[in-house]
Amino acid sequence: MTETTFFIPSLNMMGAGCLTNAVGNVYSYGFRRALIVTDQVMNSLGVADKLGALLAAAGVSSVIFPGAQPNPTVGNVEAGLALLQQEQCDCVISLGGGSSHDCAKGIALTATNGGSIRDYEGVDKSAKAQLPLIAINTTAGTASEMTRFCIITDEKRMVKMAIVDRNVTPLLSVNDPELMLGKPPMLTAATGMDALTHAVEAYVSVAATPITDACALKAVSIIAGNLRTAVAEGNNLAAREAMAYAGFMAGMAFNNASLGFVHAMAHQLGGFYDLPHGVCNAVLLPHVEEFNADIAASRLKDVAHALGVDTLGMSDRQGADACIAAIRRLSADIGIPSGLTQLGVKDQDIPILAANALKDACGLTNPRRASQAEIESIFRAAA
Repeated sequence: MTETTFFIPSLNMMGAGCLTNAVGNVYSYGFRRALIVTDQVMNSLGVADKLGALLAAAGVSSVIFPGAQPNPTVGNVEAGLALLQQEQCDCVISLGGGSSHDCAKGIALTATNGGSIRDYEGVDKSAKAQLPLIAINTTAGTASEMTRFCIITDEKRMVKMAIVDRNVTPLLSVNDPELMLGKPPMLTAATGMDALTHAVEAYVSVAATPITDACALKAVSIIAGNLRTAVAEGNNLAAREAMAYAGFMAGMAFNNASLGFVHAMAHQLGGFYDLPHGVCNAVLLPHVEEFNADIAASRLKDVAHALGVDTLGMSDRQGADACIAAIRRLSADIGIPSGLTQLGVKDQDIPILAANALKDACGLTNPRRASQAEIESIFRAAA
């Protein structure tokens, strides 16, 4: 057995209504001035103001930075850092989905380490712990509220930078499904498929362990049983809570087993076209797993079973094919586009997308290696 390390925030609060207790923890940690990092939607809905009021009642003042874009940029991080320094904040609180969390991580990391967030692209490039970060999640899927991954778009290069650093792991994660009620169907679908992709890529990863396997398969099972309901019934609290647990467990899996070509490719689509990450993952997932099936058929058969497929009597390859078919059915049922062309991806851009994806994949743990030509082929199959 090779040595493994398991990363997770030191405290993780789950369940309906847990936000109130979480706010009390912010004060008990000794923090008194928080930068709330969120997006324009959460801010316009008044959710950030409500969080500010809860913090104030607990003895913590705050200032809101609503500048996290759907694919947060270097510029977003720099603007948030400037406000944090101006207001002399002693902690950062992210409120929203993966974009808010990633933006907040970039702000918190550069607040203590200096320089530009570009300096930390790669694995464990920082020297110091980030400014303390509390991540309050309002979607179920990205798991950024509990991971050591931070994805920031470098708008100059039109690429998404992957910052994988133990120092960006939040101090506290909060998953209160009451904050997830009423989210739009397509957002729910995209984040749910993001969680499924995390689980599948972690399960077929060459760095998988018994711990990550257990988290990944349970996440797949919960997603199969609840994502359709969460999309169709946005105010179904039971489905929302189930998806919150699934997203968190998928995060536990990939935070430690890492990811594969789906994410390497989806990052390029997000950076180049500013597309929603979860939708890109959903479109790419069956195509990448078709590529992986020759190497990881037995593992994909396990995923098929977790998706609810009766795999009794199937060969490993039949099970892998059934897995891919089940993923396609789930995507179709929740309204995911069937191909990249519908998202505006152009064939002439595929060579540069593939070249950048191959660079991004160098630190990932896909079970099967690929050439640039093979990555281009997968992109075209997904078109």
